[in-house]
Amino acid sequence: MSYQWPLEAKELFAERYSQMANTGLPVPDVDAVRAAISDMWADERGGWVHEWSALAARYAEAGSHDLSALAYGWARFPTPADEAKRTALARQTEQYLLAAPGFGPSFRREVLDLPYGGGRTQVPVHVFTPHTAAETGPVLLVSGGVDSWKMDVHGLLVTLCSHAGLPVVAFDIPGTGDSQVPMSPDGAEIVRGLIGHARTLGNGIVVHVGISMGGYYSARSGLAGEADAAVVLGGPVEAAFAGGRIARFGMDGIVGNALGFDRKPSSDALYAALAAFSLRPLLDGDGQAPMLVVNGADDVHVPQDDTLVFEGRRDTDIHLLPDTGHCAVTKLPEVLQIISEWLPRTLAALQATR
Repeated sequence: MSYQWPLEAKELFAERYSQMANTGLPVPDVDAVRAAISDMWADERGGWVHEWSALAARYAEAGSHDLSALAYGWARFPTPADEAKRTALARQTEQYLLAAPGFGPSFRREVLDLPYGGGRTQVPVHVFTPHTAAETGPVLLVSGGVDSWKMDVHGLLVTLCSHAGLPVVAFDIPGTGDSQVPMSPDGAEIVRGLIGHARTLGNGIVVHVGISMGGYYSARSGLAGEADAAVVLGGPVEAAFAGGRIARFGMDGIVGNALGFDRKPSSDALYAALAAFSLRPLLDGDGQAPMLVVNGADDVHVPQDDTLVFEGRRDTDIHLLPDTGHCAVTKLPEVLQIISEWLPRTLAALQATR
């Protein structure tokens, strides 16, 4: 189920330009595509998916499969709401797999069959293993957001894998990417299945790292004590699900599609669905694992309250970074430094209790 909604391409470029330019695409190419696009949904010259796909095809023809995967990722952005964008997503996957021999860490794509809602669902995962990893050590389970999926955050996945020296199992949260089910709080069942699988790949210790909406699921698995530890980077947990928080930059349509609506929902229907995501019941409990919570103080999507609500909790480190926004992306080196200091300390404490 999917739908298109009123959305200005220039609005998305204004918000996402730095992300487009900083993830590896040549700036002149990004600028050229930006100048060429005049419509968000038209599959023709001047249309978002057409112009980004044309750039991706040129990269593919030149053998630059990594750049092609990035460009196809922007072609399908912000969500596969029509056939042209679904085609772009399929081509992104093809190009990504062709680029895999150059990733650095060893890589494999697996399709897991996991319990969900009384049945089963297939969940493709990408597994990165550093060449220096111990045969039996901790594993990082990593989930991206509602519009930036596992292939889109590839650079961060490789960096985490290399810096931590640990295997990374990356997946798309429900309602996004390769997922076959809508986004819902019940998606936590899929995460539990992924945690169980990740335990079989190492010594049983699993740290769930969640980015943006993926941070909602890592916050949940950390607060519930289902993962052994959790990193929440820009994750909404309570206040972000209040009415009116997702109206900017097309986020209402992105989230509405992820939730499984087949047409633009009313504001009341959208916010009623989001209200069910609140983690207040778990925040009121004390069964959590060690947690690291990080975000930018100027996030337009996730209010400061969803970071500060963790203040005073046991086994929890909090960092609200000034002068940066959602997921503190403009201060990513600082974020990685925070994670690289917290992770070995936390893992050492966990391993000492085994």
